[in-house]
Amino acid sequence: MSAGGGSVLPPPNPAVSFPAPRVTLPVGPDILRTYSGAFVCLEILFGGLVWILVASSNVPLPLLQGWVMFVSVTAFVLSLLFLGVFLSGMVTQINVNWNFLDFAYHFTVFVFYFGAFLLEAAATSLHDLHCNTTMTVKPLLSDNQYNINVAATIFAFVTTACYGCSLGLALRRWRP
Repeated sequence: MSAGGGSVLPPPNPAVSFPAPRVTLPVGPDILRTYSGAFVCLEILFGGLVWILVASSNVPLPLLQGWVMFVSVTAFVLSLLFLGVFLSGMVTQINVNWNFLDFAYHFTVFVFYFGAFLLEAAATSLHDLHCNTTMTVKPLLSDNQYNINVAATIFAFVTTACYGCSLGLALRRWRP
């Protein structure tokens, strides 16, 4: 009670004053039943294959393939984190416009992965380029490295297409 006989109001709860996070995707395991959840799983699967294939080629062109490795590893980890946040239900506790964040993330990764796909295709196309190494002329890529790089190029394209589909779905959710 205060001196004037009135009661003291408790301070407002700050958690109540924040707007609810905006997300239209389901939370928890239900996200895996949506097209967006399926595409994120495919991005993780095919992106991991790109990472493994480029690494197994012993990276004969580090300037080109180093960027491909950076993009594929970073996108792999971020996609795992993105899916983990939705699976764990943390999206309901973090005050963010998840629809915009989904769009911005997939747009950025799509652009970077498209560039990585082009660089991997360029590295693969240099198969018949011959290098002079101390009196002998040999191809830049061995046949095994060439075959691995062809597979990595194909999976980089498929991964880029998955990110493009996710981008289209995210755009529809963000701007209905």
